[in-house]
Amino acid sequence: MLHGRGAFGARMLIGETPGTGPNGKPPASLRETGHTHCSRSSIIGRGRAITRVLAEAEHVAQTRATVLLLGETGTGKELLARVIHEQSCRGERPIVKVNCAALPATLVESELFGRERGAFTGAVARQIGRFELADRSTIFLDEIGELSPDIQVKLLRVLESRQIERLGSPNNVNVDVRIIAATHRELEQRIAEDKFREDLFYRLNVFPIRVPPLRDRVEDIPMLVWRFVDEFAKTLRKPIAAIPRANLMALQQYAWPGNVRQLRNVVERAMIVATGEVLTIDVPTSAPGTTTRSSRMTDVEKEHIRRVLESTGWRIRGTQGAADRLGLRPTTLETRMMKLGLRRPRRPESA
Repeated sequence: MLHGRGAFGARMLIGETPGTGPNGKPPASLRETGHTHCSRSSIIGRGRAITRVLAEAEHVAQTRATVLLLGETGTGKELLARVIHEQSCRGERPIVKVNCAALPATLVESELFGRERGAFTGAVARQIGRFELADRSTIFLDEIGELSPDIQVKLLRVLESRQIERLGSPNNVNVDVRIIAATHRELEQRIAEDKFREDLFYRLNVFPIRVPPLRDRVEDIPMLVWRFVDEFAKTLRKPIAAIPRANLMALQQYAWPGNVRQLRNVVERAMIVATGEVLTIDVPTSAPGTTTRSSRMTDVEKEHIRRVLESTGWRIRGTQGAADRLGLRPTTLETRMMKLGLRRPRRPESA
């Protein structure tokens, strides 16, 4: 089996038809090629869900509007915040990140807004807060749903006046800060539980972007896998030439409760134990509450193709047909369907 390099650095397996390998078995996977979104912060993907998110980010980047990023943990909200910042007129300055959940409750105010010398016991020197550090730049407030009610009040004043007040000082300081906030919480529920201020929510919710979980980005998984493989291949000095196509399909079947972060960890482990140029990645065991699926490669492939066919109404050819979505030739898909015993269900006869 000969290996070469194709467009965009894709691995190519010479002498094989995409979708089938020797003896009709799925070949080791090519790296997917085609149109790929990629920014300086390297968000990659070409599926509808991530395309929508990146389009929204591009629209809001050049404005001063406050952005609220919503979504599960591990979906890449921080990375998207960096994309928005880098594409803005403030992109030449460093973004200032604050993990609101990680700050000790007793130090949140001084960390955000700064303090004067002697403001409290142990404050032996004046300290500039994160908002002042982010002047003429962007501040990213991660896990904003974890802020205490008293800090929420003070943050609301900053959003309204664009002025901060250092702890221990009666003077206001003007700041020119673009605010991007993020949370995995449903803030409307937090409001109903009296844990988050409704007026602060509306100040933050100027331009909300919901970042999709990985289970809604199934078509992007092969591209993400190859991205992580390339990353770890450099650090571990282990060149990888191919991944079995059926293995990638198995990864696409998994629900990924930890999202992109979990996928990266799984790829890293596979790279650590890899001993050859063909990489096989162990699919995680099902998370609690999820349905266990067959791990046999042929069953995984059959189920994956069936799902795509059902999503297209069993239409094989044409733009957004099953073959197009799977990245296969229509004749190749039809051959695979025959070998897997996949047939379009008959329509029930009318009485």
